[in-house]
Amino acid sequence: MSSVMNRTEMPFSAYSDDSYDYGDYSPCDMESAKIFSGSFLPVLYSLVFVFGLPGNMLVMCVLIKYKRLKNMTNIYLLNLAFCDLLFVLTLPFWAYFAANEWIWGDVFCKIIIVAYVLGYYGGLMFIILISIDRYLAIVHAVSSVRARTVRNGIISSIVMWCVATFASLPTMVFNETGSIDGRKVCHTFYPSENLSSWRLFTLFKDNVLGFFIPMVVMVFCYARIIQTLLKNKSYKKHKAIKMITAVVIVFFVFWAPHNIVTFLESLKELGVLTGCQLRKHLSIAQQVTESITFIHCCLNPVIYAFLGERFRLHLRRLFHSGLSPLLKYEACDKFNFSSRYFATSIRSQSFGDHESSTFM
Repeated sequence: MSSVMNRTEMPFSAYSDDSYDYGDYSPCDMESAKIFSGSFLPVLYSLVFVFGLPGNMLVMCVLIKYKRLKNMTNIYLLNLAFCDLLFVLTLPFWAYFAANEWIWGDVFCKIIIVAYVLGYYGGLMFIILISIDRYLAIVHAVSSVRARTVRNGIISSIVMWCVATFASLPTMVFNETGSIDGRKVCHTFYPSENLSSWRLFTLFKDNVLGFFIPMVVMVFCYARIIQTLLKNKSYKKHKAIKMITAVVIVFFVFWAPHNIVTFLESLKELGVLTGCQLRKHLSIAQQVTESITFIHCCLNPVIYAFLGERFRLHLRRLFHSGLSPLLKYEACDKFNFSSRYFATSIRSQSFGDHESSTFM
């Protein structure tokens, strides 16, 4: 089974196995793609981890401490931050794996891949829910009051977690450790007898759930929101429109390239696109574009939370409450140091005076 998998593929992208025998294809040397992944992926994974971890932790801290999850919006934001946090916590392991090999065993391979794919798909699902929630809150502000309750927020969140689990299920089931070219790996090994079908299903699922549905929902919801805001005389409407436009553009810029490559991968799988050079270019493009989508989890805290005025107010309160004890400790420490220094100086001065009077 390991002979059909490639060491350069992404942790859950089972369709990028460049060592796969394509029948009419001649053997293709993918060494350049392997070298590229070994140098590029660890750096990017590490950067996403460094920037994504504190941002999402701050969002969760503010929501839990100050917001108290009293409405549907905060429930969705908390789930989105949790998905992103779950996702970024796996990246140090993938960074090491990309540069070396898998050293943590089969059980931990399963645990990490579950966290990885649930965070990945879960984040997309809650972006959909946040878009719908904003649409209801602005376009149907009066009629949606009874629908936008904490209870419905919890129910819809559970439904989306089920959808994310379903989308992740093939990877969870077929992911395991193995050996490829003498290197220990943690990968998704689909059954060889249905390999092509599983690969096409994965590609189709990623295009539909990973881009098409979220993009359609976002465009519809935010277009209607902009129409509603344009009818409003509020002086802040232009700022809100700019923020909404930025949210849609950011999502498209970070997710569209990967889904274009995914579509090209499906054409390659169907035999429409052929050739060794094409396989090399697609392998590298798949690694780069899929890694770029990871950056979105660093931006989610900014575009969905930090840009809100009330959230920034709570964030300042959080920092103030965290820094106050430290500042008090430093002030007390400085006071104690000054007191000790003053007392020492007095004693030294008294001893000096006493010594002077003795020798005079």
